[in-house]
Amino acid sequence: GYKNGYYFVDGSAGLIYKRAIRHRFSQKKIKIAEKAAKFLSLIPAIKMIGLSGSVAMDNAERGSDIDLIIITKKGSLWTTRMIVYMMLNLLGYRLRIPRNLKQKDRLCLNIWLDESDLKWGDRERNLYTAHEILQIIPLINKKHTFESFLIENIWALDYWPNAVDKNRIIKINTSYTKLRNLNLIEQIAYKIQYFYMKDKITREVINPTRAIFHPNNLSKDILGKLAIDKQ
Repeated sequence: GYKNGYYFVDGSAGLIYKRAIRHRFSQKKIKIAEKAAKFLSLIPAIKMIGLSGSVAMDNAERGSDIDLIIITKKGSLWTTRMIVYMMLNLLGYRLRIPRNLKQKDRLCLNIWLDESDLKWGDRERNLYTAHEILQIIPLINKKHTFESFLIENIWALDYWPNAVDKNRIIKINTSYTKLRNLNLIEQIAYKIQYFYMKDKITREVINPTRAIFHPNNLSKDILGKLAIDKQ
C-alpha cells in the first residue's frame, strides 16, 4: 500500500505512524546538533562535523542520543578534542555518559579523525561499516573535507552503489596544513587522554590520529544475522 508518502507491505500500515514519530524525534535532535556544530565550527582546527547513527537516518527514538563524527586538521586531534569538550560543557550541552541508560538528546562524539587518516582499513570494511559511512550528514564542511572523506572511503560504494551521488565526489587536493607550534601540546594532550582511557579500552580504536568509540557496536550482531538469513 501507499500512505502519507510511504509505501508499505500489506498489513504493516502501523509502521507509517512509527516512522512519522521517529522523523519528529530526529528533527528535534538535528536542531540540537546543528546549534552545537555552529559553535564548534569557530574552532580553527575543526574541518568537518557530521551527523551519524539513527538521527542521520531519520530513525531516532525518543531516548536516542546524537552521534557526531569530527574531523580535525592534521596533528591537532587530541588538542581539539579537549577544547571541544570544554566548550560544550561551558555552553551547557549534555554529553553522553558511559554506561548510563538515559542518553536522550545527549551528544555522543564517538568518531574523531585526523584529516591525514580518513580511510578505513581492509579488515574493517563490511556492509555495516559502509552503511555507517554513507549515511553521514555533514553539518560543518570546511574546504570539501566531507568529499575528501568519501573519496578515501570510496570502497563503501561497492556495498551501497546508489547511496551517494557520484558526481558529488570530486577529486580534492588533499594537502594538509599542519598547525604550527602544536606538536608538543598535541603529544601531551594525547598522553593525558590516553592515560585516562587506557583501563576502559575494549573495542575502541585509540591512537594519535584516531579515536573511535563504540558504545553500542552492533556490527557483529547485524552481520551475523544477515549470514544466518542467507542460509
